[in-house]
Amino acid sequence: MFILTTISDLIQISPEDFSKYSSVAIEDNINEKYANKVIQKIGLCIGFYDLLESSDGLIGHGTGLVNVNVKFRLIVFRPFRGEIVLGKISSATENGIKIGVEFFNDILVPPDLLLDGARFDYQDQVWIWENEEGTFYFDVGEVVRFRVEMEEWHDQIPNAPDLGDGAPIDRKPPYSIIRGRTLSSPSGSYIRAILMYGLGYRRNEIGQ
Repeated sequence: MFILTTISDLIQISPEDFSKYSSVAIEDNINEKYANKVIQKIGLCIGFYDLLESSDGLIGHGTGLVNVNVKFRLIVFRPFRGEIVLGKISSATENGIKIGVEFFNDILVPPDLLLDGARFDYQDQVWIWENEEGTFYFDVGEVVRFRVEMEEWHDQIPNAPDLGDGAPIDRKPPYSIIRGRTLSSPSGSYIRAILMYGLGYRRNEIGQ
């Protein structure tokens, strides 16, 4: 789920950071620039891991900024295809279930990749899975395991053209996991072989 990626970049240290140790100032500036940002085809940057190389600092003309060429590694969130991940349901519509982990929320499970027999209840706005053991509800806030099937990337355009009609611009997230297959409800017999602690979905009274 996490990888290390190596990056070379020019980091600028401002005068207010001069009181810090150089390594601390460099790390702080790297985190400010990269943490919680998506790098296309690499993943979501979590934070600085270690510093591999750094040059002597050169003061920029007229700016007071110290320019340092650095080579470093970042911790990156990028689950691989087929990986099993634990997440929490954040929302549900007829178009599928949206799942989030602690720092990433763009995980979508479309209807065709839900468990066999799953259906959407429009009145309660919840997906329901029925099997021989009973009825299970995929409630918002509940924890599920899902398998990553595909990832999708979108280039972000800083200044999108004005549509002129006041219509909102459809901005897709730069990185999303779309086709994560939910494996089962933690209360179901299938998951008990995988998940041995009590994370239960509410179950209707039939069959209990």
